[in-house]
Amino acid sequence: MPPVVWVLTIVGLLAIVAFDLIVIARRDHAVTIKDATRWVLFYVGLAALFAVGLFLFSPGAGTTGGEFVAGYITEYSLSVDNLFVFVIIMARFAVPGLAQDKVLYVGIVVSMVLRAVFILAGAAAIAAASWVFYIFGAFLVYTAVRLALEGDNDESDFQENAVLRGMRRILPLSHDYDGAKLTTRVDGRRMVTPLVIVISAIGMANVIFALDSIPAIFGLTQDAYIVLTANAFALMGLRQLYFLIGGLLERIIYLNVGLSVILAFIGVKLIVEALHGSHIDDIGAIHLPHIGILTSLGFIAGTLFVTTVASLIKSSYERRRVEVKVRIDD
Repeated sequence: MPPVVWVLTIVGLLAIVAFDLIVIARRDHAVTIKDATRWVLFYVGLAALFAVGLFLFSPGAGTTGGEFVAGYITEYSLSVDNLFVFVIIMARFAVPGLAQDKVLYVGIVVSMVLRAVFILAGAAAIAAASWVFYIFGAFLVYTAVRLALEGDNDESDFQENAVLRGMRRILPLSHDYDGAKLTTRVDGRRMVTPLVIVISAIGMANVIFALDSIPAIFGLTQDAYIVLTANAFALMGLRQLYFLIGGLLERIIYLNVGLSVILAFIGVKLIVEALHGSHIDDIGAIHLPHIGILTSLGFIAGTLFVTTVASLIKSSYERRRVEVKVRIDD
């Protein structure tokens, strides 16, 4: 992309972030399902408009637009797994409902900045050496296996690390919240509220998850512009998705399975592309196919569809079985 497009895109993203902050500052109630639905549709609509713009105006429109759509869906679906940890963090720290929106906003904005650094570093590494694809591919396959073996998400998915424990020791931390304020006065002394710890936990959780998601999107496109914008749009819509489906997460029981399949697919795709880059098109009698962006997009969308439908069927069956057992016991 030309430098002017980069500048306009960054200015546009910053404007959206600033607009979001104004909305949060004016909100005087906890986020409702209606609020969350409206804003999720808004952010998904923005991503769709951006994709249309790429299809219509960008060089290699079909390829660039398809890469963005595949990257956005992948990043958004992988980010859903973050929501399990967000729910645990909010419950662990007993964050007031009115403050949760602000906590997620600041934590996600911080992680957007840190992810941008990771993305630029990853793009530079790929540009410098094609063998980085082997590392990314192997890491994604390993992550897929680990994710599949972990099973359900639970409270063990979040533990306070050394950074958070150090912040507790160093910062003048109050014991209680003061609404959505980050600082408060206790006996005339200025102190930070526990929201500072919660925001740090949210930001670090997002960065840790980026270790999986950023190599995954580089498996779909090596265009740093597409990687950056797909991440930005996915993260901007993540906060409202938390309020919309937070209570439904426990019903998507096969989410880890679906995400592990997607990560494994992209990992294998990266390794195959690396082999093609090394002029290896066949391994014995096995021909290594070229996996295009439309194939990738179809596989990702199909996997998410099957995962969601299977999860809802399974959870509905389990709920009916429990209801029948309760009636029998009564």
